[in-house]
Amino acid sequence: MTPRVTPGGLRRLGPINYAIARIGARAVRADDMHLFATLGRTKRLFLGWLGYSGMLMPFGALRRAESETVIVRVAHLRGNAYELGHHRRIGARAGLTATQFDRIFDGTGWDPRSAALLAAVTEIVGRKSVSDATWTALTQFYDERRLVEIVMLATNYDGLATTIDVLGIEPEHSPDDVSR
Repeated sequence: MTPRVTPGGLRRLGPINYAIARIGARAVRADDMHLFATLGRTKRLFLGWLGYSGMLMPFGALRRAESETVIVRVAHLRGNAYELGHHRRIGARAGLTATQFDRIFDGTGWDPRSAALLAAVTEIVGRKSVSDATWTALTQFYDERRLVEIVMLATNYDGLATTIDVLGIEPEHSPDDVSR
């Protein structure tokens, strides 16, 4: 797919957003971080979104492996190669194993806590709602702060997948890309 909005450089992004995009690129070991270099065109909106997203992950109340489980499940359900590529790498660094990734994709083989989490994410993405039975299962494992955060994290990455798809943001290629 050809990007509908091309990633910007210093002139289009401004010095702060450009610096953030460059740091992001270095972190993913790529020449550019297409997501940040595209969303950075929105100037202050990008900074607000980045702060909001950062408060969900990596600075949220969920354990990192749980956050990555949510994000990878969203990316898988949405068929979003950009999110999936990045978060397979990040998830592996957070301790998710190849077996756990397989289980995230097929939704089976989990302990009750993780099964409830995956069921909730699947319903959020597919139905934009969570059934009473799934919610009751979640409440056995998560306090109210984390329940709210699960919903916000899943919907944030669902919305981000939509943004990536609509704008045609292409994945970067980095040497440690495990999604290929």
